[in-house]
Amino acid sequence: MIVLFGSTGYVGGFFKKLLQSKNRDFIAPSHKEIDLLNEKQLSDFFDRIAVEFVINAAGYTGKPNVDACEENKVDCLLGNVIIPGILAKVCAKKGIVFGHVSSGCLYQGDKGMNPDGSRIGFQEDDPPNFSFRTSRCSFYSGCKALGEELLADSRCYIWRLRMPFHWQDHPKNYISKLLYYQRLIDMRNSLSEVEEFARAAFECWEKKLPFGIYHITNTGSVTTRQIVEKILRSPLGTKLKEKGKKFLFFENEKEFLKQVKAPRSNCVLDNSKILNMGIFIRHVEEALEEDLGKWQ
Repeated sequence: MIVLFGSTGYVGGFFKKLLQSKNRDFIAPSHKEIDLLNEKQLSDFFDRIAVEFVINAAGYTGKPNVDACEENKVDCLLGNVIIPGILAKVCAKKGIVFGHVSSGCLYQGDKGMNPDGSRIGFQEDDPPNFSFRTSRCSFYSGCKALGEELLADSRCYIWRLRMPFHWQDHPKNYISKLLYYQRLIDMRNSLSEVEEFARAAFECWEKKLPFGIYHITNTGSVTTRQIVEKILRSPLGTKLKEKGKKFLFFENEKEFLKQVKAPRSNCVLDNSKILNMGIFIRHVEEALEEDLGKWQ
């Protein structure tokens, strides 16, 4: 039996659809059924079923964005640090393997430029440079980094997600955010097509890859303006132009930061580790164009 926590969240919902499409036996208890902060309750729950694998997609991201984490620090700490720690402790006692959805927001920037002009991304063994230990970061990023520290010696997969997008409109979809935000900041980032993320993450366990951290992002990186250009060239862009939609940008990052409560992570991640393990992930340009082509 596979256990999925966080199935009602954005990323967790894609894991649920994936497991359903594979006809896998799984259970997705709600937070009302299982309190992940209650170690004994969690342990007793695992004793009642034959657990094969646990997927932890539960966490606190804040609504509508990570600024909410600055105001709800206790919830952010509980969801992104304490719960992963308790889960790791219980799974270790019972010899259960699990996968944990983390984030690439532990980094800022990139590592330079390749001869072909592409950016050099951070690899899994690069220490975070956007965390409580290294710099002024968002409370969310700091908590995600601490959560990973608690899992360092666990028999688990840590899947780093980066700015998820998909072809279906959703408040947590990065494309949707670009459509609805009044003004945008032009920054370069790695992205994760969220349906592809869930599939690649699950394949880590299916293929019995070595435990550890995996950057599950689409290959390459893009700037905000490049994504907007793709939107405008797509069928969606035609509809937006008919409605008079205009994409407005902040003049610079300093101007943007005056409008938000927390600094933002903008970074490029290297996904070559998981690619070299034989798991296919599309280039970000291809994934964006395909998703924009069937936008709903």
